[in-house]
Amino acid sequence: MPELPEVETTLHGVQPVLEGQRIAHAEVRVPTLRLPTPQASEFEGRTFRNFRRRNKYILAESDTDTSLILHLGMSGRLTLTTSASPILKHDHILLTTTQGQQVRFHDPRRFGLVLLVPTPELSHHPLLRDIGPEPLTDAFNTTYLHNALQGKTIPVKTAIMDGKLVAGVGNIYASESLFRAKIHPLKPANTLTKKQCTTLVGCIQETLHDAIAAGGSSLRDFSHSEGQLGYFQHSFAVYGRKGQPCPVCATPIAAQVVNQRNTFWCPTCQKA
Repeated sequence: MPELPEVETTLHGVQPVLEGQRIAHAEVRVPTLRLPTPQASEFEGRTFRNFRRRNKYILAESDTDTSLILHLGMSGRLTLTTSASPILKHDHILLTTTQGQQVRFHDPRRFGLVLLVPTPELSHHPLLRDIGPEPLTDAFNTTYLHNALQGKTIPVKTAIMDGKLVAGVGNIYASESLFRAKIHPLKPANTLTKKQCTTLVGCIQETLHDAIAAGGSSLRDFSHSEGQLGYFQHSFAVYGRKGQPCPVCATPIAAQVVNQRNTFWCPTCQKA
């Protein structure tokens, strides 16, 4: 599933194409993805502005007091092309601007979503209203994290993957951040000291910044909006490296399924 860096990379790709451009033509090729899709006529004539990311959602506002909510799901991506390009099997929504550029929502597994909602209701929408602070903002800091973890006996990796606690930290970047912080992923969340919280906040932010700079991680379906692959996966220290040597101490990387998610760590660098 695309995580925060992949969504941010996608946003950077499509924003210059769609920002302030009127949608001249739309084609909606499936009636529903994860949720029912808007009809083509609901896109046509709109001009979208103020593109941004919230958690793993791409948001934008139109000139008709309607806002876009888009989620890539498990396998979705946005591609930039023109109407002359052949339509692929899983190109489900096609938006063509008056400049002739086209953005396509491609989603083989159909777990993504594209919605149009009234702008005044956007911040209170059920998909958005309970999301925690963005990890790359000042709101995500030592005091916040330490307080948020109090009373949570679940593994710290599970805690930081909870979007209600902090937005957008998925399985890959939780594993990589905890390795950088030298914190065992199964450590009970409420046992982290303030010093460890300071370290973890910094490592989450550093890991996400590095991944965004690398264009995200290309695992299975993810590529940039223009088709290039991200390359942060070449920098993984632990994720997906079970049995391989730790890049710091050469101890074989351990792995375990935690809450149905593969979890990786170095038994030496991240002591329980």
